[in-house]
Amino acid sequence: MVNQDYTHKWDGRSILVVEDDESSAYLFGEILKGTGIHVSFATNGEDAVRFIEAHPDTDLVLMDVHLPVKDGFTATKEIKALSSTVRVIAQTAYAFSVDQHEARRAGCDALVNKPINRSVLLDKLTTLLD
Repeated sequence: MVNQDYTHKWDGRSILVVEDDESSAYLFGEILKGTGIHVSFATNGEDAVRFIEAHPDTDLVLMDVHLPVKDGFTATKEIKALSSTVRVIAQTAYAFSVDQHEARRAGCDALVNKPINRSVLLDKLTTLLD
């Protein structure tokens, strides 16, 4: 279990975690415990786009790049077309330069590598949410 975070506070903010791997989704939930942020989950890119259509006030999307149904880059482009204010952090286990370039082209605001480093993720969230 990951320690709860009491130094990063994002009360009233919301994040959508888009992750098809159940254990990774659980890990993100644990990392975000104690931050006050409202966490929702989706397991594919199509559901992520539908979620943002229904909740355009979502502050940030933590988007897995390799997803079933609709990949994370395609979903990010569609999400950015729906909301100009939502921030997107791409997350990938394949942090090759092509992923970094494609993440920027898709409109991602940041990229984190798997396995997720808790402090790196929280620092990126701080940069994008504060």
